[in-house]
Amino acid sequence: MLELTIDESDVLLKVAHALSSEVRINILKLLNYRKMNVNQLSENLSLPVSTISFNVRILEKAGLISTELQPASRGTMKVCTRNFDDIHMDLNMATGYNNPKNSYQIEMPVGHYIDSEIHPTCGLINTNGILKPEDEPSLFYHPERMSAQLIWFRKGYVKYRFPFLVPADAKLESIQFSVELCSEAPRYDHDWPSDITVSINGNEVCTWTCPGDFGDRRGRLNPHWVPSMHTQYGLLKTWKVNEKGTFLDDIKVSDVTLEDLHLKGEKSVSFKIGVKADASNIGGINLFGKGFGDHDQDILMRLIYS
Repeated sequence: MLELTIDESDVLLKVAHALSSEVRINILKLLNYRKMNVNQLSENLSLPVSTISFNVRILEKAGLISTELQPASRGTMKVCTRNFDDIHMDLNMATGYNNPKNSYQIEMPVGHYIDSEIHPTCGLINTNGILKPEDEPSLFYHPERMSAQLIWFRKGYVKYRFPFLVPADAKLESIQFSVELCSEAPRYDHDWPSDITVSINGNEVCTWTCPGDFGDRRGRLNPHWVPSMHTQYGLLKTWKVNEKGTFLDDIKVSDVTLEDLHLKGEKSVSFKIGVKADASNIGGINLFGKGFGDHDQDILMRLIYS
């Protein structure tokens, strides 16, 4: 999900301009389920290639799609991929007299978990490559795990602990976590469902079924040495808990509220994510950190308070 605030006026203008055209909206619709090249978009929309190319550049400049050149029968072709399923625009000012809301935000590297239960297939990758030996759960306790930027396992969990830094007299309005992730299949498989469960501060808030393990194209951030026939990127998902319940990408998924998390007076908050042993779809999990996949972030926590 793309989250924007009114303070990011330059980005808001680019995104708003990109969404102000029926042609560009139709391009985004066509890219809803699969990537397409410029010629395919031209044929589907019955528009000249030059018109499609012009509008693709605007969408790319706004960050709504990404493109890559791939070999074609004659030269190369530009292949387009949609970057986001949701766009959320917060038009409230972050500071000022008219809006007392404040926020605290921090990112936790995917290798900085405090507890884990790991079942093969499993592994960790950092900037130097895959940590050896592969498919060895005990490696998840090695100090070098702290440098990991991509981790995967078949079932089990990893648990993180974040600092809970809000003023003593503040009223917490929501807690949010976001991470790029996907299922874990041999090589990759877009039809490989996995039931991924998230718990916050010991409370199970949501089980989401990831549709697959994605590898039809290279992740935008992946180092050149990452094999092309393996997992490449994930989906950026955001879990939010407020006084009304728990939301996944702004869609309510459970009745767990802030009150249920018992955060008042706490100095830290835990975030646990994994695949349970009794899940209907034990399809594994890949967690992407900075430098891998499509989104240049680690596990992000955001606290909104007033």
